[in-house]
Amino acid sequence: VLDGVFNHASRGFWAFHHILENGGNSPYIDWFIVHDWPLRPYVHSATEPHNYAAWWDIPALPKFNINNPGVRDHLHEAARHWIEFGADGWRLDVPEEIDDIPFWQKFRDLVKGVNPDAYIVGEIWHEAVEWLQGDRFDAVMNYVFQRATLGFFGRQSLVMDYEPGGFGLQPLDVRQFAGAITHMLGVNDWAVTQAQLNLLDSHDTARTLWMVGGDESALRLCTLFQMTMPGAPCIYYGDEIGMTAGHEPDSRGAFPWQDEASWNQNLLAFYRRATALRHAYPSLRTGSFEALYADHDIYAFRRRLERDGKTESAVVIFNANQTETRVDLALHDPLTAAARFTDAWQGDEVAAENGLLTHLRIPGRDIRVLVHHTE
Repeated sequence: VLDGVFNHASRGFWAFHHILENGGNSPYIDWFIVHDWPLRPYVHSATEPHNYAAWWDIPALPKFNINNPGVRDHLHEAARHWIEFGADGWRLDVPEEIDDIPFWQKFRDLVKGVNPDAYIVGEIWHEAVEWLQGDRFDAVMNYVFQRATLGFFGRQSLVMDYEPGGFGLQPLDVRQFAGAITHMLGVNDWAVTQAQLNLLDSHDTARTLWMVGGDESALRLCTLFQMTMPGAPCIYYGDEIGMTAGHEPDSRGAFPWQDEASWNQNLLAFYRRATALRHAYPSLRTGSFEALYADHDIYAFRRRLERDGKTESAVVIFNANQTETRVDLALHDPLTAAARFTDAWQGDEVAAENGLLTHLRIPGRDIRVLVHHTE
C-alpha cells in the first residue's frame, strides 16, 4: 500500500523545478500557488520568506493548486498507474487539505476500476463518516481506536501532557472505555468498521511504549485488543522488539537490523503469538461483535462467524487489573449455553452451564480467548 502525498510536492519535484528554472515561461506556473516574483524557494531572512503556498508554511513542501486541470490529471494518472503496476492500495496523506469531493470521487473510481479490492485509507485523526460513504475512502487511520485503547489499558502510566495529532490522551475506566468502543463501532457501516486501520502509533506519533510510560503490560494488552477487534490491525515497525521514543522525528528511528542484541526477544515472541491468534480464528478477523461485560476492570465481548454451515464463537475477556480476577459471565447465547470452550490464549478448557461461565479466572493484565465451534 503506497503512501500518496497528493496535497503537496517537494522543491525537487520536476514541475516545481521547471518553474525555478524558467520562471513565468514555465507551462507549469499554475500547478502551484505563487504569490509574486521572483520565486523564493529558500528563506533568506524574515523580510524575504518564501512566496508560494506551502504545507504548514514549510518552503520545502510547495502545495499543489488542485484546481488546475493539469494537476488533477497528473495526480489521477499516478493513482491509476501504480495500482496497474501492482500496488495493493493507497494510504492518503492529509486528504482533508484537499477539500474537493469530486477529486476524491474520481480518484476512487480510477483505483477501483483497475482493482476493485484495492485498499484506500485516509489519514484522518477523528471520526470521518462523510469520507466513508462508499464514494471516497474504504477506511481511515483509526486514531479514535488508538486513543480509547491507550486510555484504558495504559491509564495508570499514560503520558498525560502528550497530544498526538492535537488530541489529548485521557485515562478511561472500564465503563468509559466500553462506551467509547460501542460508539466507535456504531458510527460507520459495518463493512467500513471491518476495514478501519486500527493502529496504536505511527510515524506521526510517539511510540506506544513511550505513551504508556514504559509499561510493557499495557503495550501487550493494547496489541491483543488490536488482534481481537473488528478492523485491520497495523503494527508500527519496531514496536514488536520494544523500540520506544517520543514524538517524531525520534519515533522514526531506523530499525536496528544490525543490533539484534538490543531486541526484546520475549516481546517479539509475544507479537508472533498474538498475530498467530488472529490468523488462527476467522471469527477474530471478520466475525460479528457483541459486548458482554464491562465492570471491575474486566471487558468482555464475543466475535461470531457463520460459514459453510458451521459457527465459530470466540469470547474474549480482558483483565486490565494487576491482580487475578474471577467473574460470572452470562453468555446470552443458546448455541453455547452448555458448551465447552477451548482457551486459545491460556491453553485450558472451561464449560458453560445454563448460559453462564461461573467463577471464570482471568489472570492479571492478561486475557482469555474462549473458542467454541458448532456444526
